[in-house]
Amino acid sequence: MRSIINKYLAREVFYALLAVIAVLLFILLSNQFARVLGDAAAGKLPREAVLQIIGLTSITYLTVLVPVGFFLAVMLALGRLFMDSEMAAINACGVGPIGVYKPIAIISIGLTILLAWLSLFAAPWAAAQAHEITETSKQQAGLAALEPGRFRSDNGVVFYAESASDDGVLQNVFLQRRRGDAIELAVAETGEVLKDADETLVVLRNGRRYEGVPGTLGFRIVQFAEHGMPVGRRDGPARPPDREAAGTLQLLRSSSLADAAELHWRMSAPISAILLGLLAVPLARTRPRQGRYGKLAIGVAVYLVYANLLGAAQVWIQQGQLPPALGMWPVHGLFAVAAAYLFWRELRLRKPQQKKNP
Repeated sequence: MRSIINKYLAREVFYALLAVIAVLLFILLSNQFARVLGDAAAGKLPREAVLQIIGLTSITYLTVLVPVGFFLAVMLALGRLFMDSEMAAINACGVGPIGVYKPIAIISIGLTILLAWLSLFAAPWAAAQAHEITETSKQQAGLAALEPGRFRSDNGVVFYAESASDDGVLQNVFLQRRRGDAIELAVAETGEVLKDADETLVVLRNGRRYEGVPGTLGFRIVQFAEHGMPVGRRDGPARPPDREAAGTLQLLRSSSLADAAELHWRMSAPISAILLGLLAVPLARTRPRQGRYGKLAIGVAVYLVYANLLGAAQVWIQQGQLPPALGMWPVHGLFAVAAAYLFWRELRLRKPQQKKNP
């Protein structure tokens, strides 16, 4: 009987977990998808890289969504059982608070192992890959912007070509580049794109070039047979990857306070999954007429306090106000004590009252 009840409780929580994570991930990826599509439409990102960026971003989002999703899933699943009086029937079968915690603990252990892998290894790898794709796209932005039949603007360069032949020769080319207050404008009958490791050049043939400051008469007009203009030169070195893309072993070897804060933040994901799962069981207890979502607001408030304290601890470690050896353990310890107290309170409420002899 107890094995059937354990499977039933685990199934209810697992289905709720999948639903919550799917909804939260859809909300976050919707905003990310719109931003990435905007970059692709502006020529800042290749169209074939859109799905890659979305997939890599979803991996990093899971490290945040899985703990809160598990917390809400336990509260929603157990809240429904309390509302439908199923939990009373489960208790009548001899399954007490420890029996309810058992299937939750099994799921929590599995999620902890998954989160440890995601947070310590998969998420940094995904962040590094996304950074590499973004930087490569920036290097190729000048070439990507040169699409015949459409005006393109990139790094202060406005480009237009009426058409292009099969061998890559552009027809009726317009090119404008701003240099401070002055502009350089060129029109040509034909043009060709030449790209090397440092810059992208548009070689124009049979055209005119205009230089000057708009609103003044001091314009210089040059007629040329062939003229090259750079359109894809990088203004500076490639942006270094964020600390989120650093490997966990690299953070362990580092003596930087910022690296220590990032390492503790990564470790907080699997730890928080355990603590939030333990906290959700007693917080999900509701009265029969209180409704399924009776204590959901309290649960959300508890999670917000936990998440904000972890974020504050990360900042304090970076600023040296918390020693790296101590890290975020005081925050985890505080909520571990709260979970232990609520568990003790559950046992006390279930303990039968002894009748006093008259």
